[in-house]
Amino acid sequence: MKNTLLLLFTFCTLSSVFAQRDLQTGSAAKVARKYRVSLPVITLPQLATKSWDDRTHTQHIELHIKRDLDDKNIIGLKLATWRLFQPMGIVWWDGLLDKLESESEFYPGHVRESGIGITYQRMLWKGLFATVEVLPQFKIYLDEDNNKVGDGFKLYNSYHLGYHFAFGKEKRFFIEPQVHCQHWMFDTNTPDEFKALDDKWRNYFLFEPNLYFGIKF
Repeated sequence: MKNTLLLLFTFCTLSSVFAQRDLQTGSAAKVARKYRVSLPVITLPQLATKSWDDRTHTQHIELHIKRDLDDKNIIGLKLATWRLFQPMGIVWWDGLLDKLESESEFYPGHVRESGIGITYQRMLWKGLFATVEVLPQFKIYLDEDNNKVGDGFKLYNSYHLGYHFAFGKEKRFFIEPQVHCQHWMFDTNTPDEFKALDDKWRNYFLFEPNLYFGIKF
């Protein structure tokens, strides 16, 4: 929950600071906006739910802070934390929902993964874009009683293809529907009970749909 409050505070603070700057400069609306902050829409219902500590709640919090280098190239930082209750490598055609209902592939606890990474977004044609994200993650393994049983490290990469839709009077707000694929490596120091499940599945996940919402400054 502390991670949630920290990310929300950061988002609100940035919004307030840049909004005040625009009010103080009458020509701000005419100046090209170089910065943007966004987050996946999946984060919002998780913050509102009362089942934060449910067994299958991923506690997924993610924030992106980016800067436009020019009309085509955008770089940024990705701050993310989530909690896994089963291997991430179970893809759709493996019967993901069946594995969720049967609990046959549940970890003997949870894995908390958190990190700060870098992103590069390239505008391809009009609003069409491709993005690469590299996220080093530090992992904390917890048993079913929420006791720490180990630490680890993972290098998590994702590859995105989506479309940028800007709206509002000044086109400051935007949504980015997209599909992405994930791949991870250097997955270290995994406790045996967790590793036995991870080894049964892949080190990638394909074709995950998502929707991001953001604001430009």
